[in-house]
Amino acid sequence: MTEELNTTPQAEQNPTGVADVKPKAAKKKKNKRTVSYGQMHILATFNNTIVSFTDPSGAILTQSSAGACGFRGSKKGTAYAAQIAAEKAGNLARQQYGLSKVDVFVKGIGQGRDTAIRALLNLDINVESITDVTGIAHGGVRPRKARRN
Repeated sequence: MTEELNTTPQAEQNPTGVADVKPKAAKKKKNKRTVSYGQMHILATFNNTIVSFTDPSGAILTQSSAGACGFRGSKKGTAYAAQIAAEKAGNLARQQYGLSKVDVFVKGIGQGRDTAIRALLNLDINVESITDVTGIAHGGVRPRKARRN
């Protein structure tokens, strides 16, 4: 039997015994986008509160929810959970994008409606306007079929 040595072409040995490694191409540095004016959308349901910060055209910058902040079960629907979610998303938006003014759009009837807006005051983010965009039923659902006697 003859034994053969396999040498791979990717890592060839030089006389010092150290494999030659090709240097990777330098990555381009990502430009920091600054958005000083944006929107804050709050979806407050009975079971959870979702807070998202967007630029004026509606593209999401940061978002957080009570569930993402570690609250589970019925605690997700509380006002305190909404405050923590708003603070988390607001801090990220202020640090990463320099957000300083927002228009607030509130949807839903949960407990976190007011406290999510109040959390912005602690973060030094100015609230320009508050708009309620909760859907309103206009006609209701189709009634049940008539009962037969």
